[in-house]
Amino acid sequence: MKRMKALIVLSFATNILQAQNSIDVLHYKFELNLNNNNDTIHGCAEIKLRFHQAVTSFSIDLTTQNSRGQGMKVDSVITGQHRSLNFISENDKVKITPDRLSKLNDSSLFIIYYHGVPKDGLIISKNRYGDRTFFADNWPNRAHNWIPCKDQPDDKATFEFIVTAPLQFQVVSNGKLVEEKLLANNNKLTHWVEDVSLPTKVMVIGVAKFAIKEFIDSPPNVPISAWVFPQDSVRGFKNYSPAPAIVKFYSDYIGPYPYNKLANVQSKTIFGGMENASAIFYNQESAEEHTSIEDLLAHEIAHQWFGDMATEKSFSHLWLSEGFATYMSDIYLESKYGTDTMNYLLRHARRKVIDFSKGSAGPVVDSISPLMRLLNANSYEKGAWVLHMLRKQMGDSMFQLFIRKYYDRFKGKNADTEDLRKVAEEVTGKNMEQFFKQWLYTAGIPKLATQSQFNKQTNELSVTIKQLQKEIFQFPLEVEIESETQKAKIATIPITNRVETFKFKVEKKLLRFNVDPNTSLLFEEIKN
Repeated sequence: MKRMKALIVLSFATNILQAQNSIDVLHYKFELNLNNNNDTIHGCAEIKLRFHQAVTSFSIDLTTQNSRGQGMKVDSVITGQHRSLNFISENDKVKITPDRLSKLNDSSLFIIYYHGVPKDGLIISKNRYGDRTFFADNWPNRAHNWIPCKDQPDDKATFEFIVTAPLQFQVVSNGKLVEEKLLANNNKLTHWVEDVSLPTKVMVIGVAKFAIKEFIDSPPNVPISAWVFPQDSVRGFKNYSPAPAIVKFYSDYIGPYPYNKLANVQSKTIFGGMENASAIFYNQESAEEHTSIEDLLAHEIAHQWFGDMATEKSFSHLWLSEGFATYMSDIYLESKYGTDTMNYLLRHARRKVIDFSKGSAGPVVDSISPLMRLLNANSYEKGAWVLHMLRKQMGDSMFQLFIRKYYDRFKGKNADTEDLRKVAEEVTGKNMEQFFKQWLYTAGIPKLATQSQFNKQTNELSVTIKQLQKEIFQFPLEVEIESETQKAKIATIPITNRVETFKFKVEKKLLRFNVDPNTSLLFEEIKN
């Protein structure tokens, strides 16, 4: 995604958490009725789940209807055998009491009927041409504003959407289109099925008037399409046209594309782009004339592997999604436009990290709230820089092996930063604890003051590196030395202490001394 009473409360929160952790959702079947007259939706959610423990009740996330009429009212809850169940809908949860005591690993089907006006999550509005649209926008945990679900990234499930809407609309969603048929009263039913288990943050529908183009240069067995507002078709189809080449590149670099199609969709998302699996939503401006969105496409498409398929266990580890997508986008652009482009992107990202670190920035692995605050330079640019420094230490071939091994191990699953560290240690055969601790669990970056002195009598260059930040970092630092008779030479010096001094023999007159000539280190240079 691109950004654009204490004891009583504690007891309630603990009970809710326990009620949710007792279940694992296996499959959702959402049936939704949309209309042109008002913003009320009518829904039926079939939820197949497995119990992790014996419980007398469990909870599902669903925003409770407020006094202004926003939110969802639950009409009834029944079993798969159509037996009515007791439930309580409050505090954005539906607490359900099964008709029998659940046992460990029991699988059961529960059906929730509900209706209401979405408070968030499903954006019902008009596009920039005044046409009515419906677009899901779930990140980070806004799906439960319009669908009953376990709304957290570590609970993945297969799902399907059956949408009944006025005939004038097309409906796009995740997965495969399995049915589309006309109904009475000028309505149409559209049925999409996703067989890959995914987190709720990327389960979506888009309902609007669309112009649709299938790209003929799509990779084999991966149809790639553009869905844009009809008024933007010429510009939108052109802007979205780099997608097939990007999918091909990532499929070669990371592993096979994990879904059965990719739809790139112009939408009303509040973000620059939102990486919904196999149905990426981009903002309205993405189809404007004279606009290149190749970097945006590359970022969101990278999420199909990292964030969607291999997902962070919790949002504290968001960099495993956003940092990866940022750096994979950089690697794609480097492959197409060269090293100078990569270095430009890295320097720009470094500037963002430096500026962000001047505030009250914490570490990359962070638990700040609200979750929207995680959309910052730590999660994106610093996360990307961590991967770049790993690549510099590993070398290109080993780094690609590392990326592929991490993805292969956690595709369809969830991972945290420690899981990634273990893969890095397996690939390199080295202890990576210090690297991960300083770059991901420690706030800030190195602030380096450099002093150099050249002795003309001995032709010796003395270089002193001083770390000015609070925590001492350990890292390799590249320096470039050039003299009258010696071409530019790069030396790598190990920095392990707050102050380090190194001496270099130089032939004749020193012409140039430069720190980090290849843009290999995330640091702030402090001028004397």
